[in-house]
Amino acid sequence: MTSVDIDILNNICIYLHRYISPILYIIGNYGTIGYNIYLHNSSIILCKISYYVTFLFGSLFPNNIILASIDRLLISSQNTDTRLYSSKRLAYFSISTSTLLWIIFYIHVLIKINIYEIYPFVFICYYETSGFYFEFISYSNFIIVICFSIILIILSILTFKNVRDIRTVSRQHRHQFRTMNKKDFQLLRCLYIHNIVFIIFNIFPSAYYVYLAATKSQTRTLYQQAIDNFLNGFSIFLHHIPYCTSFFIFLCVSKAFRQEIKRLIYKICGKQLRLQREDENRQGNNRELNVVSIVELPF
Repeated sequence: MTSVDIDILNNICIYLHRYISPILYIIGNYGTIGYNIYLHNSSIILCKISYYVTFLFGSLFPNNIILASIDRLLISSQNTDTRLYSSKRLAYFSISTSTLLWIIFYIHVLIKINIYEIYPFVFICYYETSGFYFEFISYSNFIIVICFSIILIILSILTFKNVRDIRTVSRQHRHQFRTMNKKDFQLLRCLYIHNIVFIIFNIFPSAYYVYLAATKSQTRTLYQQAIDNFLNGFSIFLHHIPYCTSFFIFLCVSKAFRQEIKRLIYKICGKQLRLQREDENRQGNNRELNVVSIVELPF
């Protein structure tokens, strides 16, 4: 492989993060100001906090999807006692408990993450790759993603089975138990797509980091280093996609969500139009008063 090919591989990920990520993230890359300016590489506090928040929210997103899928599974059941578990009180308790567990679990990130000098005068915020901690992070993330994926698949299958049972019941007997309305079905479809997107875009990055941990002691050529740099940047790009697709999924799938967006836009635009009309009317009244006052002036 020539140096031109290596530069092309290195630049692909740069272009993905520079031109595609801002479209998806709307406000640009997390933790950066401009391009190639990383504040967490110069401050140990920002370094630890940025990695801790990244790991924490990276697990809270699929955790909340699982809880939402459980809620849809409960509400789609034909058993009245089972549907009673779908309540706000249980949802608040589940979210609070699971969030506290993830906060405690990722405390090790605050301890192990540090700023390292990889080249003369070149510092990077990262975890130590020479010891056991890199393997622990790689294997634990892979196990967590696999567990999340298996749980989401099982919940989706069970919920789909409940929905199919509801649709097989004749209309004459549907009044005997609570059926799902259109919004419930739309939310269920959105959750299905969320589950698929999360599984597809997180399996490869997790498997790749397991591969890195297993082969970290091997000597790599320039070609292999270029491939690793490309796969590393591409894996990071794929990993961030599920966390910024919720709006687009609901916009494309849920008709109720689109109607709410339209209503919100009309409300904002209508309010601005009313304010503009009031200003125009106020200015018009002021002109009329000025004209009247000028006409009534005595000579």
